[in-house]
Amino acid sequence: MKLVCTQSDLSTNLSLTSRAVPSRPTHPVLANVLLQADAETNQVSLTAFDLSLGIRTSFSAEVLQEGSIAIPAKLLNDITSRLPEGEITLEDESASAGNTLGSEGLIVTLTPKSGRYQMRAMGAEDFPALPVIENAQVLHLPASALIEGLRGSLFATSADETKQVLTGVHLTVKQDTLEFAATDGHRLAVVETTNESQTADTENQLEVTVPARALRELERMLAHSNSENELVSLYFDQGQVVFELAYQRLTSRTLEGQYPAYRQLIPRQFQREFTLERRQFLSALERIAVLADQKNNIVKVSLDSEAQEITLSCEAQDVGSAMESMQAQISGESIDIAFNIKYLMEGLKALPTSEILVQLNQALTPVIFTPLGGVKMTYLAMPVQLRN
Repeated sequence: MKLVCTQSDLSTNLSLTSRAVPSRPTHPVLANVLLQADAETNQVSLTAFDLSLGIRTSFSAEVLQEGSIAIPAKLLNDITSRLPEGEITLEDESASAGNTLGSEGLIVTLTPKSGRYQMRAMGAEDFPALPVIENAQVLHLPASALIEGLRGSLFATSADETKQVLTGVHLTVKQDTLEFAATDGHRLAVVETTNESQTADTENQLEVTVPARALRELERMLAHSNSENELVSLYFDQGQVVFELAYQRLTSRTLEGQYPAYRQLIPRQFQREFTLERRQFLSALERIAVLADQKNNIVKVSLDSEAQEITLSCEAQDVGSAMESMQAQISGESIDIAFNIKYLMEGLKALPTSEILVQLNQALTPVIFTPLGGVKMTYLAMPVQLRN
């Protein structure tokens, strides 16, 4: 095998693919990235697979001799990322063909403008094949809708592996909407975007829970593809989901188990509500967080309906205290309510508009944050008990 490509193409695609290489591989070949070169199409593809998450990307190159080989992912990535821009020749040869490593097996040689790098490699036949989903219905989803949905939901997934199904985003595909939901038990984020796909069947709505780790990689791939108008093909079968772009493919296992009936958690009526400027609210919280972090991460939010202002405060015993007030349009009676400041800040960062609406009932019932205009998003945060 022999090919010539640019350093930037190889490095960019390697850094995307390498994220599916396991840090502690259960088999030596999984620490590699599979490189396949096709002389007919002059395309090079890179594949990494940890048996749960698989990523494949491809790019154009001058393929002088086609072939495939498994190369140590970290080593190849570390070398390539440090090489100067320009063309690189990559070829493989058997270890007996004049290499400097002095052992049997396969050797890959990287030749940039100046220098020569060699590393041991493995045969492509040892590399596990990515799962293929046959006879599955394919849905074509707008990349822009996926980006919107992931941006507004991923942050609310649980990091606790014992809550298996909550470590993913629950995706519901309906005839004309896509719904993304994520909860860790303390907060809930739901985003509804438009589904312009003509292939969705009215009768059968698709529901699947995809691990957050896989979706974070999908988000990176979509950002890298730089085309919000692109359609992403989604294939789904029992236990497996595949997202396919023009030059990239991500495959992941789905999460088993019943996802919570999250719609039932969102109150339908509210006794109090207020609107305010999101960035001003967030900036004040970021300043107060300096002190809240010293103690228990709790911030008190006091609504004063007479003065039409809200006051944020926190007291860190033996350290200090903080307080900030700002104008807000408040309807309903005054109330004091407290939150984990981290949940409040993460939710506000994900809301995409300059003005937000906050709705609540009592001091310990769910509080709903929604953007005014723009994306249809609901963020629910559970308050915490104030201790005097």
